[in-house]
Amino acid sequence: MTSPSDTSPSDPQELEAPACVMSFNASDPTGAGGVSADIATIAAMGAHALPVTTTILMRDTAEVFDQHAIDDEVVVEQARSVLEDLTLSAWKVGFLGNAETVGAVAEVLSDYPDVPLVTYLPPLGWIDDEDAAQAYHDALRELVLPQTEVLVGNQKTLTDFLLPDWDAERPPSARELAVAAGERGCGYVLVTGVQLPNNFVDNVLASPQGAITGEKFERFDTGFVGAGDTLTAALAALLGTGQELHLAVSEALAFLDQSLDAGFRPGMGNVIPDRFFWALPPEDEEGEEGAAQDPMAGSEPPPGPRSVH
Repeated sequence: MTSPSDTSPSDPQELEAPACVMSFNASDPTGAGGVSADIATIAAMGAHALPVTTTILMRDTAEVFDQHAIDDEVVVEQARSVLEDLTLSAWKVGFLGNAETVGAVAEVLSDYPDVPLVTYLPPLGWIDDEDAAQAYHDALRELVLPQTEVLVGNQKTLTDFLLPDWDAERPPSARELAVAAGERGCGYVLVTGVQLPNNFVDNVLASPQGAITGEKFERFDTGFVGAGDTLTAALAALLGTGQELHLAVSEALAFLDQSLDAGFRPGMGNVIPDRFFWALPPEDEEGEEGAAQDPMAGSEPPPGPRSVH
């Protein structure tokens, strides 16, 4: 009788582990965003996700209705239990729920200053309590932003967050947003949704010295949910594998674009990115010659136009 060890090409314990990426993010029951999106995206990038749930969203694919924050001590205990056991390669911070949790997470982050951190700033217009939203952003600016390597968000959200008193007729440039972020200790900003002529949007990585790289996408009208979490989780995973920043940003943006092109609409709301577009089989393997698609090229876009924020 042959034992498993006789047939195994190598001892699993001796195989190199993938990069481990910890995500602090909300639980999203649609699977479109939050830790669900981060797990899928990080896995698709070949890394291993360490999801830490910070709050529970009440939402569908069209909108967020409410949240139930998790006690900040419970959030910290989730993270500490894992961090004492394995080696971390990168962080991703998504929506943390409230100012108290921001402070608790920031304290955990501060113990690992050499681990790259990608922070995503989602729009929070659904929060009715303006004081709570302001306190959340204040805590994020003071405690998490100084530890962040790359801050990611759409142009309007980043403007409201970094330059709330901006009163010029034009929106601030990516460099101007990077200067504001740099004043608080953040190295780079990745600005999405920069409006361009001819129905295009730009996505620009910038430092206080200027723009570094970016990708332009055609803009359509269909909305997506989970695009920002997809982009930032992909970027964190790539940085965790040792990819240089400008290359990681380009690859993460390309991954997002293909995920959106292959997106699907499971309900009556927005389209969800398909993070495993590359794993789909050809549409018609037994049909006419040439009818099947290359799965690595992504599938056809969903019916109707799309938009990248």
